[in-house]
Amino acid sequence: MINLMLGDCLERMKEIPDSSVDLTVTSPPYDNLRTYNNTLDWGEHVWKPVLRELFRVTKQGGVVVWIVNDATIKGSETGTSFKQALFFMGCGFRLHDTMLYMKNQIVPLTHNRYEQAFEYMFVFSKGAPKTFNPIMEECKTKGSSTKNRTFYQTSNQNAPTIGNKNVKVNDYKQKSNAWYYSKTKGIKGHPAPFPIQLANDHITTWSNEQDVILDPFMGSGTTGVACKNLNRKFIGIEKDETYFKIAQDRIAAI
Repeated sequence: MINLMLGDCLERMKEIPDSSVDLTVTSPPYDNLRTYNNTLDWGEHVWKPVLRELFRVTKQGGVVVWIVNDATIKGSETGTSFKQALFFMGCGFRLHDTMLYMKNQIVPLTHNRYEQAFEYMFVFSKGAPKTFNPIMEECKTKGSSTKNRTFYQTSNQNAPTIGNKNVKVNDYKQKSNAWYYSKTKGIKGHPAPFPIQLANDHITTWSNEQDVILDPFMGSGTTGVACKNLNRKFIGIEKDETYFKIAQDRIAAI
């Protein structure tokens, strides 16, 4: 099932039944950092009711992945992402994890602060997450052993050592909550797509095949493309007609 909705998400989300969405993966507008076709109607009057609607449509045990960043105005970050996180919790969500989307390439600028190398990926859950399929990665020391390593009792640093252990290092380990991706090549006609692998990884982690995935700020349709590749059902909402058509064409081409 692929259901693409053209229109304002505040209106179109009303058509989604209560407790019917397993996972939301979305990247809303960031303060004034992005404008879409030179327009941007964004602020608390938009995102607060959106978050309330997300709580309504999310199943018990469902998850919302909210990918955001903050503008810097007169030398100070706005903190809007944190305001949103607290409001999510006020709506009834749990802040299950604060993850980082790390960028392999950053653009050096000249100012008196370090370069912005990450975006927040807040993971909210309605109760305990019902699904967790962790992404695994190869261990750098796979095939080796812990034979020559010394282990200490963590409960008491002054206690004698446990001694050397001869344990084979696993081939794979669970990834940390900082995920690295290379910058996405632009989608013609859309200014800010996020990496398809990012969408793949979150959808794989927090959902199973045939689950219902939502993106209320669909943009160029990256979440929808990932859903079709991974055999998930998808609901995408986009109010800009140009971006809606881009998303339609991308998803249809899969």
